[in-house]
Amino acid sequence: MIAANNPLLKSWIDIPENSDFPIQNIPFGIGKPEGKEPRPVSRIGDTVIDLSLLADYGFFDNLGIENYGVFYSPVLNDFMELGKPMWSKVRNRISELFNADNTDLRDNTEAKRACLYEINNIQMMLPVEIGDYTDFYSSIEHATNVGAMYRDPKNALLPNWKHIPVGYHGRSSSIVVSGTNIHRPYGQTKADDASAPTYGPSRLMDFELETAFITGTKSDLGEAITIENTNDYIFGMVLFNDLSARDIQKWEYVPLGPFLGKNFGSVVSPWIVTMEALQPFLTDGPKQDPPVLPYLKFKGKHGYDINLEVAIETPSGVETVICRSNFKYMYWNMNQQLAHHTVNGCNINIGDMYGSGTISGPTPDSYGSMLELSWKGTKPVELNDGTERKFIQDNDTVIMRGYCKNEDYRIGFGECVTTILPAK
Repeated sequence: MIAANNPLLKSWIDIPENSDFPIQNIPFGIGKPEGKEPRPVSRIGDTVIDLSLLADYGFFDNLGIENYGVFYSPVLNDFMELGKPMWSKVRNRISELFNADNTDLRDNTEAKRACLYEINNIQMMLPVEIGDYTDFYSSIEHATNVGAMYRDPKNALLPNWKHIPVGYHGRSSSIVVSGTNIHRPYGQTKADDASAPTYGPSRLMDFELETAFITGTKSDLGEAITIENTNDYIFGMVLFNDLSARDIQKWEYVPLGPFLGKNFGSVVSPWIVTMEALQPFLTDGPKQDPPVLPYLKFKGKHGYDINLEVAIETPSGVETVICRSNFKYMYWNMNQQLAHHTVNGCNINIGDMYGSGTISGPTPDSYGSMLELSWKGTKPVELNDGTERKFIQDNDTVIMRGYCKNEDYRIGFGECVTTILPAK
């Protein structure tokens, strides 16, 4: 067992009941304390831990880190470059320091006052500098639903879907951190009965419930990462809202795929939950039939039992949970996605981000987009304030949450939140 995952661990930090951030989590992010520069942080309960000051007080001195400048960087890329063994050492050291029985920091009033912040007193930033971003299309339920809507319900999946983890390259510059609001985008749309397209704000704004993984190790051009080695490259996961303008997307996506319907803004949660922390929640994924090609075959469990939900909060302030799904439904796993991404020799970099694709489950209440929940606008979704939604309206707030839970403890991602503002 990884030391920091020990279910018996307790912290001297006060942790609210059902917190996403017990001592068994130890996520990583970038926080900006008031009057200070952004720097790497972690979190236990509602307490944010300043890693730069832990380093300054000597708490990382025996780990073999040559340059503490990584803990003063405004992104986590430099820290990730230290490599997987060091990610684990730092996480375990943080766990040791905040163990209920460890007095090193607990009884050091000066250091404790300097290193710790209340979550409400710190601004969370985008955790990494994202060089490249790829989005996959790996939920068989989502792909089947969309194929049934727009093509033939009897042949909803395209012939390649069960053979390839389908994906496309997206735009990293417009990925923002939770709490950033997004304006309704402009673009070309064409009504089914129109002879020509028109230009204007999207009328069919949607969310897509996704997660994303981040690579913390780079590969060389021409190097294929084998599926057996993919875990050495993946640092952790975040929640990911792949906002979509469905009417713009519908008109533009043939023949090259999504463009303006996707690149106006995507939102990630601020805390990267490490793959180490998620290890106790590994599970089997769906059976893959027909069998995949040899480079995509894997042994063991590669799915994760992550409970996911989406809520809409209307301008009235009333919240309604409209979707509950689970990452374990994903047909293609992250290891297969990364192995396929690099099988042609494509190199990856530290901080690259890879969206899972919309995470839909087998029942209508587990569909991961308004497109599916309202079935292309034909079945309005009732909200708790008495209003209905076919798609997202101006000033609606979309809230995504995700957590894992077993008989011992719960760890989670926090929230991924954005409000859709009117078109400029």
